[in-house]
Amino acid sequence: MNHIDFVINTFIVLWAVIDPIGTVPVFIAITNKYDSKDKIKIAKNATFFATIILLFFMFVGEVLLRNMGVPLAAFQASGGIILFLFAINMIFGDSKPEEEIGLIKSSEETAIFPLAIPSIAGPGAILALVLTAETSKGNSIQLSIIVFVLIFILALNYLMMRLSHKINNFLGRSGAIVISKIMGLILASIAANNILMGIKD
Repeated sequence: MNHIDFVINTFIVLWAVIDPIGTVPVFIAITNKYDSKDKIKIAKNATFFATIILLFFMFVGEVLLRNMGVPLAAFQASGGIILFLFAINMIFGDSKPEEEIGLIKSSEETAIFPLAIPSIAGPGAILALVLTAETSKGNSIQLSIIVFVLIFILALNYLMMRLSHKINNFLGRSGAIVISKIMGLILASIAANNILMGIKD
């Protein structure tokens, strides 16, 4: 796989699991009682914590796998199955906006929960990063691409939170749900490919 194909593939996977558009209605629901200054602070904090969490698991997850002696083929197959189940839930279960808005208990919820976790740095995003990083083990260029694409998507996610009301007025919650389910379908095909590659190896 050349570098351009790798960038495109990584972007599609991470965009699907992080789902910045699905974060918009979650952010609006969490911050509906805050003023503009506090909303900006919450968006910054959520992005910061999500970045730290995802980068931590990207690099530490690879080290843990290596120390445990887990072969790449086994991780590809098992990780692909879990990502496939995650995608199935995105398609047939509650969409990201519906599911994560349900986690909000009061206006006192912080930027960490449920915004940074699990809306941005959810289990699917963590697993996808570990799997992609493990596949690129020993290739510093590909690892650098993963970090760049991740930060780029998180920056877009931050921008979308800042413009959340405009985006929500344009798409509506139904539009966000439809896009989330389309992302689930794309993720399912990528997960199935990982399962087949793991079984083949």
